[in-house]
Amino acid sequence: MLLTREQLCAAPTRQARLIALHLASLELVKDVSLETLLERIASLACEQAGARYAALGVLDEQGKLKQFITVGMTAEEIKRIPHPPRGRGLIGGLMRGGGTLRIAEIKDDPRSVGFPAGHAPMHSLLGVPIRVGDKQLGQIYLTEKKDFPEFTEDDEKVIEMLAVYAGVAIQNARLYESLRKHDQTLAQRNEDLALLNHIGSALASSLELEEILNKTLAQLMAHFKVEAGEIFLREDDGHTLRLVLHRGEAAEAFWTRNRFRIGEGTIGLVAETMQPVISQDLKKDKYFLREAVVQAGFKQMTCIPLTARGELVGVLSLAARSQRPFEENEIQMLVSIGAAAGTAIENARLHSNARRVAVLEERERIGMDLHDGVIQSIYGVGMALENARLLMREDIQQADDRIQKAMDDLNRTIRDIRTYILDLRPRDMRDDSLIEGLQKLIAEFQQNAKAEIALAGPKNDHLGDLPQLNAMALFHICQEALANVAKHAHAKKVSVDLWVSSDRVLLEIHDDGRGFHVAEINKMVGHGLANMMTRVHNVSGDLDVTSTPGEGTSILAWVPRS
Repeated sequence: MLLTREQLCAAPTRQARLIALHLASLELVKDVSLETLLERIASLACEQAGARYAALGVLDEQGKLKQFITVGMTAEEIKRIPHPPRGRGLIGGLMRGGGTLRIAEIKDDPRSVGFPAGHAPMHSLLGVPIRVGDKQLGQIYLTEKKDFPEFTEDDEKVIEMLAVYAGVAIQNARLYESLRKHDQTLAQRNEDLALLNHIGSALASSLELEEILNKTLAQLMAHFKVEAGEIFLREDDGHTLRLVLHRGEAAEAFWTRNRFRIGEGTIGLVAETMQPVISQDLKKDKYFLREAVVQAGFKQMTCIPLTARGELVGVLSLAARSQRPFEENEIQMLVSIGAAAGTAIENARLHSNARRVAVLEERERIGMDLHDGVIQSIYGVGMALENARLLMREDIQQADDRIQKAMDDLNRTIRDIRTYILDLRPRDMRDDSLIEGLQKLIAEFQQNAKAEIALAGPKNDHLGDLPQLNAMALFHICQEALANVAKHAHAKKVSVDLWVSSDRVLLEIHDDGRGFHVAEINKMVGHGLANMMTRVHNVSGDLDVTSTPGEGTSILAWVPRS
């Protein structure tokens, strides 16, 4: 269709339109939000070409129509259309690599397949592909030129120029979106690694079951921002799971059911299948058996098995009032944590059993030592005194000698008894400094053992910044070491040396006694070295034991100053 002279004169000059387009397009490349960018491109095309309607089709990596943004149609008009464009007809032709389309009457074009029911009537069309290099990113569609029967050649040139700007802007926005998602992924991975590191540290730093359970559950709840969490452990019967810990809100609701059998409810299902179970709607979940939890406002729960060496240890669950679903990578991370926590729980149980065995073995050993040593010594003193009584009438001097020997034996027996008391009686520094506490230990050792002992160390004011827990660890290590010397070493000399560096305090206890094989002693359950190691590790310190049979023993412990 030819335009009249009046229509041509009324249209703005191409140069003015290109300048206006250039200025408007400069704003496009600044926009890094893809959603708003697409709408702005469609609106700008509509404005620059004087169209009543505009649309922007965006293709995916396979060249299929991914998004279709419209401008000019009301929400009600869009709602009346039964389905979005499917890439057929003129739209499909442009999608498949065709050039610019400028058509006066859409229905007259042989490629047209018409409009779906409810679609607004449209006649003139201007379609321009958006390309970057040889790759098509999408298309700009304009229909119904205002005040003109069809789009002009100037409109075509202007929209083609806009398509160039749009291609760069879309590519930049996609690149930015990709980088943003990559940054989010890296940030999430860093958070996940931090969580794994914190939980790993918590699991490795303690052999106390209660501490392991509390730290693990607290860190998971904080990381995933849930309102409640709980841990069930399998009972000795192997068929029952018992709730041992709840943290967070609505405790009374969760404790309404604190036992499940294997296969019973959500908790039992996890235990039976050894697989995580995610319930996103507790109200509709037929396996969830605690109505009080639903009434307390909880909407979803994620449960994971706690395993050790392929065997079930328990079940950990996180409950939330929100309905944000857990992502696949989060579930995988929880399963990994469940395996680590299960192993730590099993180790804590084994350690607890070992300590119970150690107590029993130590009690048996002490009983044997008392029976074979102290009691027999007292029995021997009694026999000696009986003989002395009989000698009183025959040989006063010999009777006196035997009485003196009996007194010496009694004093030696008293020292033996005090040695056991020294080892068994718990102590506390109370308000004493570390130096004062060590001095009292040494004074008590001198009263109850034959060995000479000496203390060397700094003044009290050099240890003013040492935390009380760290000082207590060194105090108890010294107590344990001196008790071992008194009982086992048969030493003549003992030295206790304390010194300070810029970042740590060190304690060494050395004796010239009979020594032992360190590797063999470390295998003995209940030996005092295990207690020393536990104490120093609890305050982030370390312990080194050096000993050789016949050459004495050195125990070196250090703790941080802060």
